[in-house]
Amino acid sequence: MYYRIADHIVEVIIKESQFNSFDFLKSMVPFIIAEEDVTEEPMFTLVVDDETQRDDNAEVVGDFDSGDGCTKVWRLADGGYQYVICNIAGNECCLLKTDKKFRHCACALYGNEWMRRFGLIDAVMFAFAFAGSFRQTLLIHASTVLYDGYGYPFIAKSGTGKSTHSQLWLKHIPNTELMNDDNPVVRFVDGKAMIYGSPWSGKTPCYKQIKAPLGAITRIERAPANSIELQKPVQAFASFLPSCSSMKWDHDIYDGICTTIIKIIEVTPVYTLFCLPDEEAARICHKTISKTSK
Repeated sequence: MYYRIADHIVEVIIKESQFNSFDFLKSMVPFIIAEEDVTEEPMFTLVVDDETQRDDNAEVVGDFDSGDGCTKVWRLADGGYQYVICNIAGNECCLLKTDKKFRHCACALYGNEWMRRFGLIDAVMFAFAFAGSFRQTLLIHASTVLYDGYGYPFIAKSGTGKSTHSQLWLKHIPNTELMNDDNPVVRFVDGKAMIYGSPWSGKTPCYKQIKAPLGAITRIERAPANSIELQKPVQAFASFLPSCSSMKWDHDIYDGICTTIIKIIEVTPVYTLFCLPDEEAARICHKTISKTSK
């Protein structure tokens, strides 16, 4: 099956199995394209094969919290990676193995149907995020609205109120549409910053094959009163970097992500919104940042 995500082609092959199915990738259905429409080499190919074996000689890198579970990481002798994706209960759901540039990936799925669904969609997401680092493409953690033809992502620490602020725009700013509520994609293309919907949207089903120019990036910070300020480049970089899926221990991937961030903030304003979760915050933010895309 082929998918077009942020104008990149992704290929997923599922080896014949009584346990695995493309039904596991329901959030990716809006991104399916016909094989005859594939006119370029895929960004990566992921082969789902439960015979994929883990490498016990791989070098341990560590583990990280992925929000809805934990992922353990090893570096392979050829420079590639091995991941074990676990759900929130700590159960192993997927073994993912990749080459160094994430062009060729394979995974084995474990457990019941729900665990396999969880493991596979996360495996595709990881492969996309890190393959993108070589193609000026960022998978970011943000809630994003579409307004007047431009995309506006809201970034913040988890639990600060990204989704809440998007909902305030939807309620109080006419002609606003939710673009993605958790993991949109940002690309630098032909000197311009673009933002895209994706198959990953957290707890809010919002899987849209949609793209728009990136209007502005806004960091949400809770405060006793509403105000907004434009960030200087160094502040903008420091604010945006933690919102990008990254692997700091891999110099090539990390350098690619940092270089893309620099290109993005050179053409895109970054703001900090100090706010309460109220209508006034949405109106102040809208009045300020939407001007930048006119």
